[in-house]
Amino acid sequence: MRGLGKRFGEVRALDGVTLDFPAGQVTALMGENGAGKSTLLKILTGDHRPTEGTVLLDGAELALGSPARARAAGIRIIPQEPEIIPHVSVAENVYAGALPRRGGRRLDRAELHRRITADLDRLGFSRVLEPELLGSQLTPAQRQLVEILRALTGEAKVIAFDEPTSSLSEQEVAALFALIRRLRAQGVAVVYVSHRMQEIFQLADRIAVLRDGMLAGVLDAAEAGEQELVRLMVGRDLSRLFVRQRVATDQVVLQVDDLTTDDVRGVNLAVRAGEVVGLAGLIGAGRSELALALAGDLPVRGGTVRLDGRRLRPGRPGEAIRAGLGLAPEERKAQALFLQRSIRENTSLVVLDRLRRWRFVRRGAERELAQGFADRLRVRAPGIEQEVRTLSGGNQQKVVLARWLARKPKVLILDEPTRGIDVGAKAEIYQIIADLAREGVALLVISSELPELLGLADRVVVMQNGRITGELDRAEATEERILALAMADDLSDHNDSSGEDDLRDEGGRP
Repeated sequence: MRGLGKRFGEVRALDGVTLDFPAGQVTALMGENGAGKSTLLKILTGDHRPTEGTVLLDGAELALGSPARARAAGIRIIPQEPEIIPHVSVAENVYAGALPRRGGRRLDRAELHRRITADLDRLGFSRVLEPELLGSQLTPAQRQLVEILRALTGEAKVIAFDEPTSSLSEQEVAALFALIRRLRAQGVAVVYVSHRMQEIFQLADRIAVLRDGMLAGVLDAAEAGEQELVRLMVGRDLSRLFVRQRVATDQVVLQVDDLTTDDVRGVNLAVRAGEVVGLAGLIGAGRSELALALAGDLPVRGGTVRLDGRRLRPGRPGEAIRAGLGLAPEERKAQALFLQRSIRENTSLVVLDRLRRWRFVRRGAERELAQGFADRLRVRAPGIEQEVRTLSGGNQQKVVLARWLARKPKVLILDEPTRGIDVGAKAEIYQIIADLAREGVALLVISSELPELLGLADRVVVMQNGRITGELDRAEATEERILALAMADDLSDHNDSSGEDDLRDEGGRP
């Protein structure tokens, strides 16, 4: 890319970016949300035309006017938000637009099955993805794998992965990394977009950093340090990312006793005012299902949930909200936000009863409320009438938080609150969590990033297969102990009756 620029009206999203992606190398592309990464990728896919500059492939200038041209040129982008056809199978989703036909018209299902089976085996995904599953039945992780399979059909010269591991399990991440290394060995130019430093240093040969639409620098991954990268990304030092101080009281706000659903088994849990309880576990452990059940959004088969001593009736989200419970769910775009609506409308959604006069919403009061929280949480947008779909992931998450802050909850459940969010926005959300705890809010934080839980939580509760397998105080919690509890059943199945020897390394350390 030479002198690449892109304007949207008065907003300059990219400004004179000159950057190359060499064949046979993994180039990590990093930057805060809004730095220009998505715009750059959309130019590569043909979704956007650059305002100025050129794109060259193998030395020849490309006219990427459409996604079809980009694909024909050998450029593949695996998006962060998978696009899945719900009513057809995995196999048909993967080969959509290029399905094998018999006699030119009828779908050749035998050939389709042969192709998908061969590709699943070749890419190492056969154990985690069934060809006949419908798109509507797929988990977020499986939808991501379908996008990866779709991108790898045909000959590819450049493949960009946009936050590909945000929904994947440890096993699936390992398979993906092995695949990326094979692509690199085959001479493919790999672009890897991620906010996870550990992944970047594990995979990348070089790291390109964007800031405010400009190229801030390109570093050798083997020589780069984490603090140097953060300074390039945000222009300041974030050495004190976590600011938690223990402010919990003895007052139990949320009390869960023997809660049982189709996915959760006999959960007992207490969260106190001002306490941050981290909820850890591998994908499929039942953490999100527990959160939805507490919020009244999943059927409950047994047990009780009490908020400030008041028993909540199951399956009644409105009652849970009125009692003071809020939930920022894992899938913010699908489950929390009205993307075509404004910041103002999304913020005021759960307090309209307080803003009404007779049957009409007082627009002045609504605007004042939304603007106040947008300022407090530093939502970066031209104004509160901006549609939420146009915001970066970090700012979308702040709008979700603003909604619940407006309601003044007693209990706030945050499910993967920083997924797909850059390091600068993460620091701001960590500060919001610390502020809420100081105000006496009881917080239950679900996260797949163990350093995040260790930095935020007063206690870490660990789940596996729908039940709680252990609890660790802040002083005793480590990544190793959390993982041991998260895999407790697997380890007990693997170990013999002699107990703990298999949990120790060669030096005898646990």
